[in-house]
Amino acid sequence: MDDRTRELIAIGASVAAHCQPCLEYHVGKSRELGITEEEIAEAIQVGHQVSRGADRAMRQFAAEVVVGTPSVQDRPACCAGPTPQGGDSCC
Repeated sequence: MDDRTRELIAIGASVAAHCQPCLEYHVGKSRELGITEEEIAEAIQVGHQVSRGADRAMRQFAAEVVVGTPSVQDRPACCAGPTPQGGDSCC
């Protein structure tokens, strides 16, 4: 992966993680690499989309946990694998 792609991904990840110092650093690094403001803005938008999707999924999951449908036991762990037998921990 080239440096430009890495920095654009890092910008999106910084936004999704709500890390302001990370975003400042990676936007600065991107500008040093000659990445355009339009490309930076697009990476920021992707980060916002990821964040909104994760927020929406968590709101739905939290509502299901409170209501109890579907069962938390029936869902995969956050590590993308099955929930450990007898366990309810994540990662």
